[in-house]
Amino acid sequence: MLLIQDLSQDPAMGEVISEEKTLSVMDLVFNGGTGSVVIITVLFLMLGVALYIYFERLLAVNAASKIDKNFMNQIRDHVTSGKLEAAKILCAQTDSPVARLTEKGISRIGKPLDDINTAIENAGTLEVYKLEKNVSVLATVAGAAPMIGFLGTVIGMILAFHEMASSGGQAEMGSLASGIYTAMTTTVAGLIVGIIAYMGYNHLVNRTDKVVHKMEANAVEFLDLLNEPL
Repeated sequence: MLLIQDLSQDPAMGEVISEEKTLSVMDLVFNGGTGSVVIITVLFLMLGVALYIYFERLLAVNAASKIDKNFMNQIRDHVTSGKLEAAKILCAQTDSPVARLTEKGISRIGKPLDDINTAIENAGTLEVYKLEKNVSVLATVAGAAPMIGFLGTVIGMILAFHEMASSGGQAEMGSLASGIYTAMTTTVAGLIVGIIAYMGYNHLVNRTDKVVHKMEANAVEFLDLLNEPL
């Protein structure tokens, strides 16, 4: 809420009376005219899309990062004892990228090590693609939202100067309010949406990188297991 102080003169007492008026966020939005309402509506829709993608991907990444610490130990025991079907069943029962990569490697046991490594890498590429699904939309929103806000700024200033030109340079401040509101509110809204989307994008990228590193570490551990002498 913004506080605007209104000073008025009491004719009877000859004293200045201070009155405070409140200006809500909704007032800022709707006082900017049609241009401000349209642009801010678009920005809020973009914010909704960005928040949905962020939380949906965050849940997916968190689920992908969870894996039993004894998983690889169990895989090691099954593989060294020749129980490949048991190892595949364990991977199928474990819903994680690491388990799916391991299952792909187990299904290639008996083939050259390079073939196993290639199969794991290809499966890993697909898993990374799944983790990064729609994350690029956040980057797009982070870049586009401030630009849309600045577009509103330009439109607002054009409206203000047009009003001044139409009145021969004698326009009152009240008649310029719509353009000024459009210029200021759209800029602020665009920056807010852009900052939120940018922070969400970077957070998801960092969390995804951690999952990818975990996948790589387990893939190396599995390949080392195949290189161990029986």
